[in-house]
Amino acid sequence: MSAAPTVTPSGSGVFARTRARITARTLRTDRWWLPPLLTTLGLAAFVGYATVRSFVRTAYWVPEYHYLTPFYSPCVSASCVPGSSHFGVWVGELPMWIPLGFVVLPFLLGFRLTCYYYRKAYYRSVWLSPPACAVAEPHTSYSGETRLPLIIQNTHRYFFYFALVVTLVNSYDAITAFHGASGGFGFGLGNLVLLINVTLLWGYTLSCHSCRHIVGGRLKNFSAHPVRYWYWTQISKLNTRHMALAWTTLGTLALTDFYVMLVASDTISDLRFID
Repeated sequence: MSAAPTVTPSGSGVFARTRARITARTLRTDRWWLPPLLTTLGLAAFVGYATVRSFVRTAYWVPEYHYLTPFYSPCVSASCVPGSSHFGVWVGELPMWIPLGFVVLPFLLGFRLTCYYYRKAYYRSVWLSPPACAVAEPHTSYSGETRLPLIIQNTHRYFFYFALVVTLVNSYDAITAFHGASGGFGFGLGNLVLLINVTLLWGYTLSCHSCRHIVGGRLKNFSAHPVRYWYWTQISKLNTRHMALAWTTLGTLALTDFYVMLVASDTISDLRFID
C-alpha cells in the first residue's frame, strides 16, 4: 500500500492544504512551455516593431497614391507631412517623444490590452497565471480582476466604442487611397494591402465579446427581437474566430505599415493596376 500523500501547510490552488505535495512543477512530459513562449515572442515582436515605427516619423505617407500607414492615422498635428492630415490639423508641432498617432494609439492599446483573448494570452505567457493546464503557477495568491491594476480590465466595453471609431477612420484612409499618381482614381497593390487590413480589423472589432453582448446579450426574449437576434447570431459566429483575428490583425497591421514604409521610402515601387 502506498503512503498517504503529504500536504502543504498553507497556500492556494495546487499549493492548498487539501492538495498533495508534489515536488515537481508538473507531471506533464510534453512541451507545454512552447505555446506560452511563442505567445510571448509574438507579442514582444509586434510591440517592439510598432513602438519603433510609431516614433520614427519617417516613411508613413505616400503622396502619389495617398497611402497612410494605420500607425499614423489620423495624423492631426503640424508635425505631419503635407497631405497626410485627412482630418485637418488640430494641434501644433509635437515633440519627438509624442507619436504622431497620439489621438488613437492610447485607445487602441487599451482595447487590445483589455481584450478577453489578449488577457488570456498574456496572463498565461507573461504572468504565467497559469502557464498551462496542470502546471502550477508561481503566484501564491489570486484576487482576480477585482483590485488595481487588473480591475481596469473591466473598461473593455468602453474601449470597444473607441475601437469602432478608429476602424471607421482606417476605412476612410483605405477609401481615400484609391488615388492615381496623376490625380483621379487609381488602384494598386497598396490598395489591396490596405483593404485586407481594414477588413480584418472590422472582423476583429465586431467579433469582440463586448460587441456580442451589446447586440443581444441583455435580451430575455429573442423571439420579440428578431432583428437583434439575427445580428447576435452572426456576431456569435464571428466571435468563435476572435482569437485568430486577434493574431491575424497584428500581422496585417505590421505588414501594412511595412509595405507603406517600403513604398514611401522608394525602396520598392507600388504595383499599379489602374493609374
